[in-house]
Order: sequence, then C-alpha cells, then structure tokens
Amino acid sequence: MPRLIDLAADTATRPSKGMRQAIAAAPVGDEQRGEDPTTLALEARVAGLLGQEKALFLPSGTMANQIAFLVHCRAGDEIVCAENAHVFGSEGAGAAALSGAQFRPIETATGLFSVEDVARRLRAPRHRSPRSRVIAIEQTTNRGGGRIWPEADILALKALAQEKGLALHMDGARLLNAAVATGLAAARFAAPCDSVWIDLSKGLGCPVGAVLAGPEAFIEEALVWKHRLGGAMRQSGILAAAGLYALDHNVARLAEDHANARRLAALLGAVPGLALQPGGAVTNILFLDLSGTGVPARALAEALLGEAVRVNVEGESRIRMVTHLDISAGDVEAAGRAIVAALARLRADPQGHAVP
Repeated sequence: MPRLIDLAADTATRPSKGMRQAIAAAPVGDEQRGEDPTTLALEARVAGLLGQEKALFLPSGTMANQIAFLVHCRAGDEIVCAENAHVFGSEGAGAAALSGAQFRPIETATGLFSVEDVARRLRAPRHRSPRSRVIAIEQTTNRGGGRIWPEADILALKALAQEKGLALHMDGARLLNAAVATGLAAARFAAPCDSVWIDLSKGLGCPVGAVLAGPEAFIEEALVWKHRLGGAMRQSGILAAAGLYALDHNVARLAEDHANARRLAALLGAVPGLALQPGGAVTNILFLDLSGTGVPARALAEALLGEAVRVNVEGESRIRMVTHLDISAGDVEAAGRAIVAALARLRADPQGHAVP
C-alpha cells in the first residue's frame, strides 16, 4: 500500500528519530513542584523567543486560548475576533462554556481586520451591555489561508487595546511560520500582545503541546487554570524535550513547507474553474475553491484518498491543504498530479468525455 500523503493538517507530523532520542534522554521531575528541568528550560526559551516575561507549557493550543480568556475575562465579557478564527468556530464554544464570554465576530475572508473594524464593534460602557474585553488575532490566519498579520497592524491594535482598556491576545499556532516567511523575529509580532502562545504539534513536528506566554502576573493566574482544567502533566519533560528539539532543528526548515505550498499552487493554478485561496500560497496553507468546477469537495477528497492523498473538506466546494515537515517536494508533485487527474475524471460526463 502506498504511503499516505497527508495534506489535511500540519498536525499530521510525527516525531523524527532525533526528536525521539531527545525525548528518551530528557531529565525530568515533578512540574507541579517546579522541579522538571526540561519543562522549565522550554518555558524560559519560549518566553525569550516571544519577548514575554514568563511562559507555561500546556497540553494543547486550545487549552492555551481558553486559559487566556479565563484570565482576561469575566462572565458576560465580549471577545472581538475574525468570524473564521479557530477560537470562534473550532473550540467547542469553549469561551462561552468556560469563561462565560461571548464573541463579537468580524466578517473577513482573510482572517485579517483593521483597527477601524474593531473600533466599530467595541461597546460603550453601560450597565446593560457586554463589556468589550479582548481583541483576539490569529498568526498566521488558519481559514484565511495562512496569511500574516503585519507588525504595524498588531501595534495599531495594541494601541487601541490600551486606549480602551482591552487585552490583546494572539493565537500564535503558526506564529513561527510568519517569522520565517518575513524574516522578522517572532518577538516582533508577539511582544506587543498581553498573551500569546505557539503550537509545538503543527509545523514544529512535536507529538503534543503548546506554550502560553505573557506577563508574570498573567502566567501565575494561568497556572491556576491549568490545574483546574486538568493540564498538570507531572514529568512533562518527556514532552517538553520534543519542543526544545523542535526549536533547535525545525524552525528554519518551515521555509521548505512554504516553498512546497507555492509549488502546489503553481501545479494547480492552470486547472479550469479551480480557484486558489490565497491566490499565491503565503505560508503553508492552501485552499481550493471548487465551485467553478462543478465537483463537490467531498467527492474530490474521497477520490484522492483512493490515491493515498488526504485533504480536508471545509465545505461543499472548499478544500484545505497544509504542507509540513512530513511532506516532501516529491509528495507535492505527486499530490498535484493526483488532484489534476481526479478533477478531470470527476468532471467527465457519463460517457467519460471530459467536460470543457
């Protein structure tokens, strides 16, 4: 059976031999007592990387987002974010269920929005309105196609947040993709934020984990919520070692993922009726809009799976593909050919003649 080319998500990455060796060799202790040296080293490393005072190792990015909201918000508060943000559509309404906060979404296909977009949605303080409390941004934007928040826009949002007494939170699941793509230090994007985290289990190739960072007082409160939510991991150095290995070995190579996404976009760019979002791959996320082909997304995904290529269905005519360290240039070539061929087959009429 051929090896699966898994483009559905960059969470498909598996730890390399070198990462597994680092995991096996990790010195460990009880993280709840502050005695796990590998976890402490990872937290210090990420705090410095992001220009923050302190950091906290967590099991997942979703937990990082939810803990940030639990610290920043009271029940009834409001979070302004993009309508296609992960925090709004892919975390099981966690903010409502856990912190009692609601979202004020901004319509945006790219996942990016302006200071003016936010300002129009902030509520004047009064006793019968929700309190505007958090501006949440996603770096890079997931369903926006891996687009990058410019540093200047983040600084402008920070200024607005300070003026209005709000917190600026960054879901930095793919923040290091933005840093590599722009050549800017991750702290240039992250330091202005009141809370920010990076994911270890996506492009960095770790089996699990995220690191949340912010001011020391914020992390002290976050630690309370980590325990309340069941995030204590005891000898977590076993997992933290993978994060340290990834930061040493897997950051610069994110540029390869970006190049592979661009190559995939080039292979598909001439297919009749097929639209790519974004028009040229920005980082490692590429969406296919099949509405002009007449082929349902699920039909294409099923056909591709038969060719050992997995993609993610995002709607009736929308497919997401994500490149990562387990996807080679050869895999991209094979996947591109498979997509072109599958679309041609699926657009054929009952007699097998291709539809023009």
